[in-house]
Amino acid sequence: MALEAGGSNPLAHPIYCVKTAGTAGRFFFAERADTRKLAAFRLSETMKHGRYSSMISSSGKNSRTVNLLKIIQFDRPGWVPAEVGIMPAAWMKYREDIEKIVLRHGRLFPGYRKGSKDFDEIPGPLYEEGLHTDCWGSVWRNIQRGLDSIVVREPLADWADFKSWRPPDPFTDDLFGPRDWQSAKRSIDAARCRGEVAMGSGLPHGFFYMRLMFLRGFEGLMLDMASGDSRLDELIAIVENYNVAVLARFLEMGVECVACGEDLGMQHALPMSPQMWRKFIKPSYEAIFGPCRDRGVPVFLHTDGHILEIIDDLIDTGVRMLNPQVRANGLSGLVEQARGKVAIKLDLDRQLFPFATPREIEDHIEGAFEALYMKEGGLMLYAEIEPDVPLENIETICSTLESVCRLPEADTI
Repeated sequence: MALEAGGSNPLAHPIYCVKTAGTAGRFFFAERADTRKLAAFRLSETMKHGRYSSMISSSGKNSRTVNLLKIIQFDRPGWVPAEVGIMPAAWMKYREDIEKIVLRHGRLFPGYRKGSKDFDEIPGPLYEEGLHTDCWGSVWRNIQRGLDSIVVREPLADWADFKSWRPPDPFTDDLFGPRDWQSAKRSIDAARCRGEVAMGSGLPHGFFYMRLMFLRGFEGLMLDMASGDSRLDELIAIVENYNVAVLARFLEMGVECVACGEDLGMQHALPMSPQMWRKFIKPSYEAIFGPCRDRGVPVFLHTDGHILEIIDDLIDTGVRMLNPQVRANGLSGLVEQARGKVAIKLDLDRQLFPFATPREIEDHIEGAFEALYMKEGGLMLYAEIEPDVPLENIETICSTLESVCRLPEADTI
């Protein structure tokens, strides 16, 4: 079933038009509650059949991609993938010095060529200094180029502005500027040609829960949930429908995996009780990710913060790869709540990296690997490098990941 693009923005209505496959163009109008019941029914039917199986075919995929699929499907991969993400501000600070580290570690950075990186490149407006207004009307502020922005002005901080506020159109409005469907389709097709997983979603970091926060402000959103303000239900429907519409189009374009991200937790706890999360957030996650789950399209979810109490809920909604933070959740918590249930791309302790000795970093990475490794699969390791991490520690991170994960040489796969 797919959301049909009509002549008007479907997000402005709590009831929206849905087109069903195999009905010769017939339409029906589905209440949000009905779509949630349908998603719950499909979930129960899926879970009856045991372990999740992705519909991604390994035919035509390169060796790294085949190994990744084995990770997701718990099908005895040849090695544990590892990735080092160097943030823009770190490239800007270290420049040729960090490039030398990258060149020494071809197993982590296959295909990298000296001079191919623009050290001052940024991924979008949010990494540029100044104020930036997104398509929802939220105003972001950046105080240092190369680092991320934060929202400083929410368009619906006062509910009095709700009636005059207009949400973006999912078919024409991207976060900053017009949506480019042709470019998205080219990226999907190019990934297939390279033998990689055709991945995409068209949704920015902070696509749902954080978007509600970016619209109402954190305190306002928490008070809305606690008081049961009916206007929040209407706002939730608008944000949910936007996400459903965008993902439906990406599924139609043939994505094999959907990648999304938003930070659901805080340093030591959820921002709300698990019961409140299941009441206000989970139903929309089911509506957004349910069509992916039903088609066997795995969902990768990056989420910072403490999420232990809702990991099972995320799996229910269709998440098959989870990117949790080790410090916020603890190794023992992740072993108990996630190991063997969902593929884990573990976000290693970025709060440790700036201050630790090389030996402490080695112990940390080795300990994480030993705690979460299964020969059946389900583990990936990720290290994020910010500008406060010393070069010596960056070198240690790369060397330890290559050794612990037994990464193959770049030219052997």
